[in-house]
Amino acid sequence: MLRISKLTDYATVLMAALARREQDCVSASQLAEDTRLELPTTAKVLKTLAKSGLVRSVRGVNGGYQLAQAPEELSVASIVRAMEGPIALTECSLEQGLCAHESQCTLRGNWQRIGQAVEQALEVLTLSDLYQPVPPGTALRPAATFKIM
Repeated sequence: MLRISKLTDYATVLMAALARREQDCVSASQLAEDTRLELPTTAKVLKTLAKSGLVRSVRGVNGGYQLAQAPEELSVASIVRAMEGPIALTECSLEQGLCAHESQCTLRGNWQRIGQAVEQALEVLTLSDLYQPVPPGTALRPAATFKIM
């Protein structure tokens, strides 16, 4: 099973909470309360998102966090990359020299193609798509056709 980390999942939850209050500056404690996440976890994720430029931190009495871009301009892929690093399904998909079996493996190119298709799917989906309520099992938008190179 392919999975993202809990912190990446929490990042999407926090980003969606910020998207719902797009014009507001929301404190970490308010976001933690709104999302029912622990405050230390919320603060850690927000710090990572701010460092990547997806959210901005505003200091002061009315400070807090805001999205750095409109929700429809932020791809799910950008959130995943901010939290996880480059999107790849296998180590050998990232760069050469990470696997001892690389010289005799014939699957590397195919794993790269699969990884590209996953990344393209995440690029198509936006934060705006994520925070709209959708029943489980329903497609967020019509499936795009991906050309696998």
